[in-house]
Amino acid sequence: MIRLNNDTPSDILQDVKIGDMVTDTFSKTGLVENIEISDDGLYRVYEFNLVTGRTITVKK
Repeated sequence: MIRLNNDTPSDILQDVKIGDMVTDTFSKTGLVENIEISDDGLYRVYEFNLVTGRTITVKK
């Protein structure tokens, strides 16, 4: 299981694939269904959509 939060290194965030089991260490845990990566000018924003319908968002 991969822990996703703002302290997670960028190379780990890049290596997450669809189907990986991830958690935000609080209440969101599940398999990755979709990954969206965007850049808002200051941060790279990683959105991991889980099969449970929840989304884990990490800004790096």
